[in-house]
Amino acid sequence: MSRSVRTRPEGSGQALNEAYDTALLDLDGVVYAGGEAIGHAVPSLATAREGGMRLAYVTNNALRTPDAVAAHLTELGIPAEAGDVITSAQAVARLIAEQVPQGSRVLVVGGEGLRVALRERGLVPVESADDDPAAVVQGYGGPELAWGRFAEACYAVARGVPWFASNTDLTIPSGRGIAPGNGAAVEVVRIATGAEPQVAGKPLPPMHRETILRTGAERPLVVGDRLDTDIEGAFNGGVDSLLVLTGVTDGAQLLAAPPRHRPTYVDADLRGLLSGQPEVAEAGGGFRCGGWTASAGAGRLELDGDGAPVDGLRALCAAAWTAAGEEACGLDADKALARLGL
Repeated sequence: MSRSVRTRPEGSGQALNEAYDTALLDLDGVVYAGGEAIGHAVPSLATAREGGMRLAYVTNNALRTPDAVAAHLTELGIPAEAGDVITSAQAVARLIAEQVPQGSRVLVVGGEGLRVALRERGLVPVESADDDPAAVVQGYGGPELAWGRFAEACYAVARGVPWFASNTDLTIPSGRGIAPGNGAAVEVVRIATGAEPQVAGKPLPPMHRETILRTGAERPLVVGDRLDTDIEGAFNGGVDSLLVLTGVTDGAQLLAAPPRHRPTYVDADLRGLLSGQPEVAEAGGGFRCGGWTASAGAGRLELDGDGAPVDGLRALCAAAWTAAGEEACGLDADKALARLGL
């Protein structure tokens, strides 16, 4: 992927599952939400896999182990093994292991996924700041994580113990809506101590490195629902990305995206893996995709035509991103998005 400023979604004459050898798929908001498969995810992934595309599941959620994630995917009808799953727990464990001696104790504020990843790197999980930890690591621990765990982290960090975080996603999608993520919990320790953690998860390089090391992907496509983790992570790693609209990102956020948050491709859901992507072409001072034409002017985005809503959104992206250049687009898009039902 070029580092030049992206001003429109790209087209692809090939189906994406043929153009790329490996899909690096986010989980929450892409494959499932609240534990249930998202519409069209199961058959789309089955078809992509049967066509020869490798599927790797890359998640910032450090709560569950790769074995548990693979078992859940298999239950949903998506056959997977632990080796197909890459978590921010694995990325942060590698980061810690590079900075402390093997066999060091690490204070864990999070779930079993962190403990398993630390043991894989020859580190010893502990529960208390009084256990003489060489590092503190914080990852998503679910809604049951006790408040006292944050206090243990604060005691150790305040003493100068190096602090690591699996990721800093402020929110996480659930079956009931958007819930606080690990980033919200990291803020608790940050506010109490004034310290800054080393972070491993998307969109930062340690997570991309972990993913490539574990998958061996040569032509990867990042597939995600978040601009600030999935899409920015792809941008930082210099690889292409597909944004699906089944998670936290809505049309207004996409149109306002700065360059590092602009995906290569945009589609409604994972069926986008199985098809080419339509070209967004210049047309009379605006941009055309499918049956829609979008333009920017007089402080707002205009949309004319008819057809598939996602084609209209692609055209609007081109108009918004071109007008904004290297900035975030501030044009009013409410009326245009309402025409698309977005």
